[in-house]
Amino acid sequence: MAARPPAAVSPADAAPPERARPARPQHIAVIMDGNGRWARRRGLPRLAGHRAGTEALRRVIEACVEFEVPILTIYAFSTENWKRPPHEVRGLMFLLEEVIERQLDALDQNGVQIRHIGWLDHVPDNLRRAIARAIERTAKNERLVLNVAFNYGSRHEIVRAVRRIVADAVPPEEIDEALIERYLETAGLPDPDLIIRTSGEMRLSNFLLWQAAYAEIYATPTLWPDFGRDELRRALDSYAERERRYGGRLDEAGGDVGEGTAVGVGQSG
Repeated sequence: MAARPPAAVSPADAAPPERARPARPQHIAVIMDGNGRWARRRGLPRLAGHRAGTEALRRVIEACVEFEVPILTIYAFSTENWKRPPHEVRGLMFLLEEVIERQLDALDQNGVQIRHIGWLDHVPDNLRRAIARAIERTAKNERLVLNVAFNYGSRHEIVRAVRRIVADAVPPEEIDEALIERYLETAGLPDPDLIIRTSGEMRLSNFLLWQAAYAEIYATPTLWPDFGRDELRRALDSYAERERRYGGRLDEAGGDVGEGTAVGVGQSG
């Protein structure tokens, strides 16, 4: 795994979040779903859908660079995906290695910095080496940070963070949200502003559960292999129309009001 960047600023020390509608999210996370259905509808093997999904990823990376989105996190392979048939898992491992080898030059030239979040347990040696090469080669790029969540699961991430805090003998009174964030895989990065899920599903699937606390969600019926620049533009337009209140609300006069504290007052964002 790549060296962790400096710790993020504590939410308690940061300025209060703006309530205005931002024109662009700083961090987009994508649950790339629908490869299997895309292939099945065409009478193709599932791996053909995964291969088509790599082309969708290329389009989205290019669009993020064009739209000046600085951070993109993709859910490439979850810890639960090991339950899939062995031949599909082997195919996915081979495909990821192939994509790294085929697209690394273009990613590097476009200023994309590749990072890995997750763990490399059980990952074939060839793929481990390919991931390490990609991280090392692109480490100084600054146009787009591409976090590849590979062999990643959010609950496991939180458990590991707690274990590391205990191992470091951190006094209980020093444990707060900011400290926990420093032990997560995304340490040093802002939380995602927008999470996109394709194929019409409406769940997070154990993806960035801590980090997604106040993320905006955009679900589209478009299958991932059909997703591209225009669909990303629609997601960004939808995001720009939303008001991020972080648990607060707007009163009738348009002023900002803090979170409700009375019994029965909801705190949904």
